[in-house]
Amino acid sequence: MSQRNGTTIPQLLNSTSNNLFLTFQSDISVSSAGFHLEYTGLDSCPEPLPPSNGQRVGDRYTVGDMVSFQCDQGFSLQGNAYITCMPGPVRRWNYPVPLCIAQCGGSMTDFSSVILSPGFPGNYQSSLDCTWRVQLPIGFGIHLQFLNFSTEPVHDYLEVRSGTLETGTVIDRFSGPMVPSSLFSTTHETTLFFHSDYSQNKPGFHIVYQAYELQRCPDPRPFQNGIVIGQDYSVGMTVSFECLPGYTLLGEPSLTCLHGVSRNWNHPIPPLCGGNITSMNGTIYSPGHPAEYPHFQDCMWTVRVPPGYGIYINFSLFETEKEFDFLEIFDGDCVFLFYMWVSIKVCIQTYNHTLLLFKVEFGGIVGQIY
Repeated sequence: MSQRNGTTIPQLLNSTSNNLFLTFQSDISVSSAGFHLEYTGLDSCPEPLPPSNGQRVGDRYTVGDMVSFQCDQGFSLQGNAYITCMPGPVRRWNYPVPLCIAQCGGSMTDFSSVILSPGFPGNYQSSLDCTWRVQLPIGFGIHLQFLNFSTEPVHDYLEVRSGTLETGTVIDRFSGPMVPSSLFSTTHETTLFFHSDYSQNKPGFHIVYQAYELQRCPDPRPFQNGIVIGQDYSVGMTVSFECLPGYTLLGEPSLTCLHGVSRNWNHPIPPLCGGNITSMNGTIYSPGHPAEYPHFQDCMWTVRVPPGYGIYINFSLFETEKEFDFLEIFDGDCVFLFYMWVSIKVCIQTYNHTLLLFKVEFGGIVGQIY
């Protein structure tokens, strides 16, 4: 720490620990008056108080010791998170104890947290525009619970949006002294926007949120006479459909699971019934073939080939419920050939397009057409 000799009185020295060792050595020659020193044990640094709405970590306050600070949820630390006890005639910390304050806005990715109005539990300031953005993985929403709420009615308000501030949908807007009921946001991104005008200031709000997993969309299987590509039916995911040979897909070939209170696909699950056919040859089946067709079907096929060609139709099987379930075939000039309760029939169309209508009423229990 120090070595001294001669006739100059050393400056004041401070130890940085609670142990001090002194050694004195003299040789065989000149002797002098020696030395006279006094020592005093110095106190540790004063105990730092934890900040309001925060905690102190560490309980040793001697020279060189370090303590840290952290804030409660919803508060942000302002100042230095770590302070060290410094040596010197007067023990002191190298930085003041930090503060924990509620900020105006912020971004959060935690599955649970707290959102506070600026300055909470004190009054918020005037002329504020604060935005909090909660962003979670796709497939999660948040449950918002209001513990405290008090703003100037009408003029100061909190707005909750499903999505971003610029493009999101407003879930609700709150203002006044009433504590709102809890609410759910059904998207993975939720925005809270707070506005205060130039006049009255109130205590504001204390909100806690908790993430929850959104339900999945309905399973689109079984998809008769076709296959479903994709097995993840959670929010934002897409599945697609492909038909087996001889079947035509009606509806959208791909569906995406939508956000919302109730999970649903962005389009109906496509039925395998009817369609537009342009190939020179092919096969048309009744819905559900080779099983029985379902009730309440209204199917339409349009077969169109290049001009100059006719269409040859060969029925290899025909079986429907009499009177109620029937297949109608219209020629290109709307002169139709009508078949009902027929086993097998052959016909030749003289136009390049043909319309087939198949209707099923309630009560039919058998039926195979192809």
